[in-house]
Amino acid sequence: MYKIKKINNKDVYYSDMLNIEHFFTTRNLIIRENKKEISDYLNIKEKNLICPNQTHSDNIEILEENKFEYPNCDGLIINKKDTAIYLNFADCTPIILYDPINNIGAVSHAGWRGTAANIASKTVLKMKEKFNSNPEDIIALIGPCISFEHFETSDEAIEKLSTTIKNKHGLFSNNHADLKGINKRQLEEIGVEKIDVCPFCTIENNDKFFSYRKENQTTKRHSALLKL
Repeated sequence: MYKIKKINNKDVYYSDMLNIEHFFTTRNLIIRENKKEISDYLNIKEKNLICPNQTHSDNIEILEENKFEYPNCDGLIINKKDTAIYLNFADCTPIILYDPINNIGAVSHAGWRGTAANIASKTVLKMKEKFNSNPEDIIALIGPCISFEHFETSDEAIEKLSTTIKNKHGLFSNNHADLKGINKRQLEEIGVEKIDVCPFCTIENNDKFFSYRKENQTTKRHSALLKL
């Protein structure tokens, strides 16, 4: 279940399924404009609050010591305790992943292209390959994004999205697709069982979150953050 807490009187949301530091920011806390505030809250150096350069790819990297730039990267895996990672969103689907057995986490950015490329499940598989994570142990949080009702897209996108899952029931209708539901099913089909799906839609709840579609291609972003 998603709950609200405050950072310096600014709202963020978190899931009670995960007991390490994580949250989804709202309109009143843009991380890239408030890095010192967030770093102080997390008790880390500002340079250790890291965001990759997102390009709607399925490229996934592992955080490295003294590496602060990650160009062309939409999934970032973290295994360091003195660092936090965040990715930015405005309709696309945020995915936070955590393996409590190995203390490994990740944040992935799944727009429709990332979803069509299976970035969430590919991130899990990379955690399995590099850190011996078991998908059954992983906790997945699917954050606020555009809802089924509001995500109308092309025939090409529907076709690409539909090929990523075996069970398509309930996820497609009249050129609409359920991005949260597709990401959830992708994760389920590779063995992830513990999944918490945020109920908020970035269009319906535009007072809380940014929407690229509703706000005339806004460049402002809310974020998904994880710290081990």
